[in-house]
Amino acid sequence: MNTTEIFLLAMLLIFALPYLIWRLGNLDYWAPLVVVQILTGILLGPGVLGRAYPEYYQFVFNPPVIGALNGIAWWAVMLFVMIAGIELDLKSAWRHRRESTITASLALGVPLLFGSGAGLGLLGYAGWMGPQAMSWQFVLGIGMACAVTALPILVLLLEKLAILRQPIGQRILRYASLDDIAIWAVLALILLDWQRVGRQAGFLLAFAVATWLLRIMMRRLPARDRWYVALIWLAMCAFGADWSGLHFMVGAFLAGVVIDAEWFEQAQMDLLRSHVLLALMPVFFLSTGLRTKFGIDGAVGGYAVFAAAGVLLVASVGGKLIGVQIAGKILKWEPGEAGIIGWLLQTKALIMIIFANILLDKQIITAASFTALLLMAVASTMLTVPMVYPRLHQLRALLCKAA
Repeated sequence: MNTTEIFLLAMLLIFALPYLIWRLGNLDYWAPLVVVQILTGILLGPGVLGRAYPEYYQFVFNPPVIGALNGIAWWAVMLFVMIAGIELDLKSAWRHRRESTITASLALGVPLLFGSGAGLGLLGYAGWMGPQAMSWQFVLGIGMACAVTALPILVLLLEKLAILRQPIGQRILRYASLDDIAIWAVLALILLDWQRVGRQAGFLLAFAVATWLLRIMMRRLPARDRWYVALIWLAMCAFGADWSGLHFMVGAFLAGVVIDAEWFEQAQMDLLRSHVLLALMPVFFLSTGLRTKFGIDGAVGGYAVFAAAGVLLVASVGGKLIGVQIAGKILKWEPGEAGIIGWLLQTKALIMIIFANILLDKQIITAASFTALLLMAVASTMLTVPMVYPRLHQLRALLCKAA
């Protein structure tokens, strides 16, 4: 077979296998399709099938094919992160700033503390911290990975539970929006490169000026042109951020966060997000799976990876639930309310995987750490609906409760 045929074979695997597993296995209750796509990427990667059948792996995922897949994956995730930035509802968070600030701070801070403790524990063993990391970068990176809430996946789950447009759903989105900003701010701090700090300062200055000009132009453009200009803006910001040493996904988030959602129709935004998830993001999930390792490099054993994932899962879920319970006590929520909010806010999947990919790219974590974080993210996301659905049935009155 030539490279084109092998590439198309890889695309067939990427789209057909997870869908068949998801649909035939009737897994919709346990996980959205995107989670099954992530798990399938792990199965197809070097840690599972690649280890069992190395000839298959070397044939299908040869360097030219991986290069083509990576290009699609980069653009897909940039689009997805930009949309997530656009959809941040900071105006609503400001209107309810006391409640939103208290809840978001505790929902992020407690799992960050617990996750950082787990990161400190991993520092005592070889094979977890990347070669380019300082200890504080590794610990803070692991801690923030445990604290992340995946806003796009949260939207999907809220839709699935039929509470997205209900008061409780909108409250949860406000809390997640504030945490999303904190996540990217911490990431920028971790990636701060003192050898290229001049470049990074120059990029941020140029970004501020360009943002001012963009906002003036976008208001004057007809609606049909705004998405096309947004794509040009995305490529510019991603290039500038990567050139300065921050990472192209930081640039993608910045590109979206300065764009007002009201410039676009909500239905159009929802449709674009759905199309990106449907047509492009599965390639990113596969490329993520190709980076997983279960001790095949000899530095960290396979059992140690699963043990680390378990510790990180406890730190992440436990920290999030405790933080939200404290917020509920302060704000005098109804009994059971904090449990629903806490379980929904610990949804991880996409944003945590993107976050961990960046840490791996910058060699702050190793492939073993990345694999443990990926397993933690998938497990925590799969727990969400089974834990929330029964609680919602018991507390239907919460659906009508305004903030």
